[in-house]
Amino acid sequence: MTVHVHVRVMPRPGLLDPQGQAVEHALTSLGFAGAAAVRVGKAIDFTLEAESLVAAEAMVREMCERLLANPVTEDFVIEVSS
Repeated sequence: MTVHVHVRVMPRPGLLDPQGQAVEHALTSLGFAGAAAVRVGKAIDFTLEAESLVAAEAMVREMCERLLANPVTEDFVIEVSS
């Protein structure tokens, strides 16, 4: 079966996020003073051939642990749908 995968990767809470800080400062400079605690991550979308949704989620989890996310500094959320 073909499944659609969406992975959201974000810096772990409490860790420095220089990209998020830069965006926050830029938003403030542009007059958007209400923006705070900005975090910048990445979204990865793709299709995957798998035997089942459970098998697909297991494969994607391994992809995240080995390549798509840095397990030391980033957390990830996986969404798999048919």
